[in-house]
This record gives sequence, C-alpha cells and structure tokens, in this order.
Amino acid sequence: MKIVILSRNASLYSTRRLFEAGVQRNHEMVIVDHTKCDLLIEKKNPVIIYRGKKLENIDAVIPRIGASVTFYGTAVVRQFEMMKVFTAIESQALLRSRDKLRSLQILARAGLGLPKTVFTNYSRNVKDIVRAAGGAPVVVKLLEGTQGLGVVLAETDNAAESVLEAFNGLKVRVIVQEFIEEAKGADIRAFVVDGVVVGAMKRQARKGEFRSNLHRGGTAQIIELTEEQENAALKAARVMNLGICGVDMLLSDHGPLILEVNSSPGLEGIEGATGIDIAKNIIRYVERHV
Repeated sequence: MKIVILSRNASLYSTRRLFEAGVQRNHEMVIVDHTKCDLLIEKKNPVIIYRGKKLENIDAVIPRIGASVTFYGTAVVRQFEMMKVFTAIESQALLRSRDKLRSLQILARAGLGLPKTVFTNYSRNVKDIVRAAGGAPVVVKLLEGTQGLGVVLAETDNAAESVLEAFNGLKVRVIVQEFIEEAKGADIRAFVVDGVVVGAMKRQARKGEFRSNLHRGGTAQIIELTEEQENAALKAARVMNLGICGVDMLLSDHGPLILEVNSSPGLEGIEGATGIDIAKNIIRYVERHV
C-alpha cells in the first residue's frame, strides 16, 4: 500500500516510528507536510497538490495534526476523505477532540466519569464559578492548551478568582475543574487502536508539580489497567469516534475520571514506558481497514 503520514516534521519520533513500521511491513511510506498542501475543490474532482504535484494513488492517510494547525490540517484530511482515501483518524472526530468543551459534553452525555467542570461566558461572578467547581483548590485550563501548557492550579479561592479575572480581562476562554487531590499528581494514559487498548502507562508529576505531562518533567511506567479503567478508555474512544487515541484518566476515590481524549498522541512516551511497538499496531490497523 501507499500510505501518507501527515506531519510537519519528518524527524519527530512519532513520525519516524510510523514511517519505519510501515516500511518494515513492505508499504510505500510518504511524509507530507499538510500545511504545504493546496486543495483544489471542484465538482466530483477533489485534488490535493503538494510541492507542485498531485497526490495520487494513495491508499491510506495517518494524520499527525498539531493543535496549532487544526483548522487547515482538518481541511486536508477532509479532502482525502472526498478522494475516497481511508484516514486513520476522521476529520470530524479530529475536530471534536480538539474542542475541549465539546469533548467533555460528549463524554458526560455518554455517562463517563469526569472532574466537575465549569464553563462560562466571561462571567464576572468568579466567586460562584469557583464555588460551583467545588471550591479551591481548582484547576484552570485554557481551552486551546496542550502538553500541560495553559493549565494553572489555584490553591485558594482568592487565587482562583484572581486567575479567572485575569483571563476574563484578556478575553481568553477557560474551563475550571475540581482538583482531584487523591490522584497525587499522577494520571493514566491508555493508548487505544481500533477498539483495543494496546498499551497503558502511569505518569507521575515531578516533585512540586501537579501536571504529569512528560514534557513537563514527569516520569512514566507501564501498568495493567483494571477492567473499570479499560472499559472507560474504550468507551471514551468509541463515543469520540477515534480509531487511534490516547485517553488520559485520573484515579479518584469514585473511579476513573476522563481528563482528555487526545487524537494525536505521541508514541515516544508510551513506547518507552511499555516496550510495546505501538507504531506497528497503528500500521496493522490501517491494513485491516484498507
């Protein structure tokens, strides 16, 4: 098969691993920078032009779309769909996953556990917002943040109110979530491919930090999910309609709580922690569907 990896940087670990895994399984692998694609839209003849040439005879696409270029990256994925090319992550599912508020609403409607979350339209009643989230400490998150950026832990009511007032003054959209103290700075990432958890790791924040992201200095180790945790991860992937995703969960006294469903999860941390060839699982997923 001829498989395109949509990625802005061929040297990124995840891109390289997918390329290598595809070549090992005798596929023709092509890396395409989606931000450099031109889309020709006309009746019954969708075309993608890359570096002056039409992209033709493509069997499948594996999107690795960064959050900063979601709009254009999704348009490119949608153009491939119009060309009847299988995409490992569908354009609409990608869009839904990048909208944190919409994602939480979808997950809540499906009956999945979530941290108590509050969203308002720049309300001046910041005291009521903090109180609705359960009171300090609370976590304030930018709707557009990734990799732990734009996430603030406000440990007192006054601090939380000051942070909200500052964001409101800047007209920046945020959500306020209860702080799950019993998680002790740890979370779980379950990597789901085609309806199966192919690997899971526990991430622990470094001392003095509450964000467990590996980019923030957190550490990771392999774990075996409980049945409740595995079911939650699989249901989250299913309701978000994602064939490939990383489901991030907090361990609370009342079961797993979904933090986020990531549609472009990195491979380096999960492969390093588990020793599992996640890239090979993704290529085999593509093979099964083409």
